[in-house]
Amino acid sequence: MSEPRTVDVVIIGAGAAGENAAERVVQGGLTAVLIEAELVGGECSYWACMPSKALLRPGTALLAAQSVAGSREAATQTLDAAAVLKRRDEFTSHWQDDSQVDWVKGAGIELIRGHAWLTGARTVEVAGNDGGRHLLRARHAVVLATGSVPTAPPLPGLDDIDYWGTRQATSAQNIPGRLTVFGGGVSGTELAQAFARLGSSVTLVARGNLLAMYPAEARELVKAGLRADGVDLRLHTSADSVRRNADGQVELILSDGGGTVTSDELLVSTGRHPALEGLGLESIGLEPKKLDTDTTGRVADNDWLYAVGDAAGKVLLTHQGKYEARATGAAIVARAAGKLSGDPAPWSRYAQTADDHAVPNVIFTDPEIASVGLSVEQARDAGKNVSEVSLPIAVAGSSLYADDYQGWAQLVIDDDSRTILGATFAGPDVAELLHSATIAVVGQVPLERLWHAVPSYPTVSEVWLRLLEKCGL
Repeated sequence: MSEPRTVDVVIIGAGAAGENAAERVVQGGLTAVLIEAELVGGECSYWACMPSKALLRPGTALLAAQSVAGSREAATQTLDAAAVLKRRDEFTSHWQDDSQVDWVKGAGIELIRGHAWLTGARTVEVAGNDGGRHLLRARHAVVLATGSVPTAPPLPGLDDIDYWGTRQATSAQNIPGRLTVFGGGVSGTELAQAFARLGSSVTLVARGNLLAMYPAEARELVKAGLRADGVDLRLHTSADSVRRNADGQVELILSDGGGTVTSDELLVSTGRHPALEGLGLESIGLEPKKLDTDTTGRVADNDWLYAVGDAAGKVLLTHQGKYEARATGAAIVARAAGKLSGDPAPWSRYAQTADDHAVPNVIFTDPEIASVGLSVEQARDAGKNVSEVSLPIAVAGSSLYADDYQGWAQLVIDDDSRTILGATFAGPDVAELLHSATIAVVGQVPLERLWHAVPSYPTVSEVWLRLLEKCGL
């Protein structure tokens, strides 16, 4: 093979995080090669965020119309599943990445389609999808933005059958009559509701509680929403094995004499882990498990390797991966120009400080859960002197939004600094409350100042006033 071609930065993985990292370094005057083995745009564009939300949104819109007298009488039909799937297909560009490729080229980023791996320090080999081979040497940095892959549970029989992962669910072209969802995390919960509203008879089986990482009050609202859609919740329930019977149906055999759940399809949604296998990390003395990165995304004990997004293993959320990639790209440019040495200051444009203090997250079920920052338990584990205020969302704006609006809100307060460390909202459309909470957490706005941020009347945001009043303001 010929000598390696030298470029400034090599980015492995052209999902949302990889695209953002490449864009930042090119904007900073460096050259970048972006390498992708599948579709440019990554998991979020084709199999995760966009298609799953496209499947969920029609049901949410229909229920919202049915929740208000006047529109309720007009919204008498059920969802048109074929129309929902067609709209979903449009959001995924029918699993074609032409527009994303055009964006990459327009941004001045070189694209190579193929599988890439490290062969040594700063050196990347690529097996091109067209059969060609490429050898690249990075002058300044290699960025791993390879995303994550599903974590399969150790369920006997699973390896012997065809089953759905989240990719198969979000790209499904038909709605199964019966669907079993194995896993009670975010993806499993969202997709259980989506398919129930599209006409499936859904059973959700989870070894623990539903959405166990969220406050009980928020979880209970989501459980009620799922049950209202006919989802059969089997929580704190384990399974001994799974099989397909002679008729092709999936049989999930539950533990402790819990019986058998029979369905047409099984969706396994039991978490994800960084996609680090096959990247040649062993060639530089690293194990392909979890990478240790600093606040700029740089992998420990080297000055050229970075990881962003799910590959970094910090926060497996698209928006947070894009945030990390922007900070990493800026840090690479600054280091190349000799303008950054050592660790950057927290909250600077080079540091991923929000990963530790202000991660926003929305569960797009109906009702939604929206949260940011630390929970009460996390804050106390961090040694903070904290308290919490919480109450039902019952203001004029929520009463106008729906005739029987059910919601809940919580703030986690640092009692020493009198600032907000975290917030959680649960209820219809509460995602639109989240960014104000994120700004309050990131800006460390004192409660006494926040009290002067007057919510418009009559909006659901008036819950902020009620929460601050409960803080004694």
